[in-house]
Amino acid sequence: MLTHALGQSDDVLRCGDVILDALLARYGLTIRQVGPSAPIPGSHWGDPEAGLIGHCLYVRADTPVHSALHEACHFICMDSGRRAVLHTDAGGDVAEENGVCYLQVLLAEHVPGMGRRRMFADMDAWGYSFRLGSSSAWFEQDAADAHQWLLSHDLIDTQQQPTWRLRR
Repeated sequence: MLTHALGQSDDVLRCGDVILDALLARYGLTIRQVGPSAPIPGSHWGDPEAGLIGHCLYVRADTPVHSALHEACHFICMDSGRRAVLHTDAGGDVAEENGVCYLQVLLAEHVPGMGRRRMFADMDAWGYSFRLGSSSAWFEQDAADAHQWLLSHDLIDTQQQPTWRLRR
């Protein structure tokens, strides 16, 4: 289970270093770039964390990639009713939150320069906290429920690959 504490690490991959547009467009998400010192609309945790409003994901160059993927996965994992009125707080229960974290790790494999290991390192550096002490230990030893939740909502297949579908 995830407990999130806003981190201050400078040693994470940032949105200014990667291109996420095509990846997230597969889910109907549009990335909106925000200027360097402008506030990020729809950011639940505050700058520099990514923000969500409707089908738009707001990021700055200094937004951590893990944050952008996390918020994108909220969009993917929420039901269509919540997606229709989405503004800042994605909501959801613990099972969905765990599914979001699991899916963000899987999507990291589709971001050049990111990958699973970098996602784990960045999540840990930023302050994501799991029962087993690290995001990789959680993913590898304690995330069967998250995996099953994603399978049951047809968001991943049995090979742990994204289906590129939104939760219905």
